[in-house]
Amino acid sequence: MKVVILAGGLGTRLSEETARLPKPMVEIGGQPILWHIMKIFGHYGLTDFVICLGYKGFVIKEYFSDFLLHRSDVTFDLEAGTQCYLQSRSEPWRVTLVDTGFDTMTGGRVRAVRDIIGDETFCMTYGDGLSDVDIGALQQHHRDNGKLATVTAIRQPGRFGALRLDGASVDEMREKPVGEDNWINGGFFVLEPAVLDRVAGPGTIWEKEPLESLAHDGELSAYRHEGFWQPMDTLREKTMLENAWSTGQAPWKVWK
Repeated sequence: MKVVILAGGLGTRLSEETARLPKPMVEIGGQPILWHIMKIFGHYGLTDFVICLGYKGFVIKEYFSDFLLHRSDVTFDLEAGTQCYLQSRSEPWRVTLVDTGFDTMTGGRVRAVRDIIGDETFCMTYGDGLSDVDIGALQQHHRDNGKLATVTAIRQPGRFGALRLDGASVDEMREKPVGEDNWINGGFFVLEPAVLDRVAGPGTIWEKEPLESLAHDGELSAYRHEGFWQPMDTLREKTMLENAWSTGQAPWKVWK
């Protein structure tokens, strides 16, 4: 099963980093967040990646161009103009990088790689979110429900602490409670290729017409994830993820 990763957005809310890098290349613990996402999928045996490029896509191309070199012992024969890898510590990934356009929207990016996806079920996610979601269970949920699309549903985290009042007194204080019935798109999908028929063109936003029409037609299933989930939209969130990694408290590190 292929994994499509959307990695072409501008990341304007993280402009401190994205002025020079595409958002998926912003580092957590010395590795791009894109690497972390791929490691999550790799843990579940999914190693065939299709990455949809856009803004500063050449940076991602250069990263993978040197990926094996940076993780291997190598002999350069300068006279013959050859190089030989002696021992590699690289991941067993197959990575296809596709320039899907600078201004293309999320739905248009996935449609742009339709020929590469082929006729098989595929996973799709964004290049800026981390989770300990069980990808194997997500795939099984998709198979069991037999719908065209499955979205990982995450409980909406509260932005502010909540007060329960009894008259003029505070009866209970809860720090940023999770909404009990407020589920949001967690960004980890399992999809049938037929969903791409619902993408009109490059300007289509995946989260609008395609997902809305799938829900309307009863073809969108929700896999509920109660564990860790965190996007990296701001410098504050990037710092939080960095601290979790550096202290050995990174819930998304499901691999050994």
